[in-house]
Amino acid sequence: MPALDTILLIVSGILMIVGLAGCLLPVLPGPPIAYGGLLLLQATRYGDFSLAFFLVLGAFTVLVTVLDYMVPAWGTKKFGGSRRGVVGAVIGLVIGIIFFPPLGIIVGPFVGALLGELTMKQGFAAALRASFGSLAGTLLGTVLKLALTGVMIFYYVRSLMSAW
Repeated sequence: MPALDTILLIVSGILMIVGLAGCLLPVLPGPPIAYGGLLLLQATRYGDFSLAFFLVLGAFTVLVTVLDYMVPAWGTKKFGGSRRGVVGAVIGLVIGIIFFPPLGIIVGPFVGALLGELTMKQGFAAALRASFGSLAGTLLGTVLKLALTGVMIFYYVRSLMSAW
């Protein structure tokens, strides 16, 4: 095996592992990192993916990455949250990611939505329900990231196995 292939294979494998970890750690964008791992694999003798494969997978990567930041606010709204609750969830997400990683991505939107709803003076039960919507949205985003990254890992491993 040529030395460059070995280096690219090692780096692409590391990117796949870091991409998987990034699905759970808010400081790392998991699917885009795993996508980079597939791109590096393509540059080796093990990669045999089509342009259509990369375009479709790239579109899903962008979509899931954007949705990951939007679904906590959507969940807040879906569970009866007000505009203040949605804004609180978004602000809580940003604060949670920056100041309280790795759990800040879960706790931040929950607390932000709760505080935002409490300013509406609708009662604690309604505010708590909206906060659980934010939590449900956050968990949905995590599941989407894990599913997409799992698909990428499947194709990565399949490509390696078919070459050996």
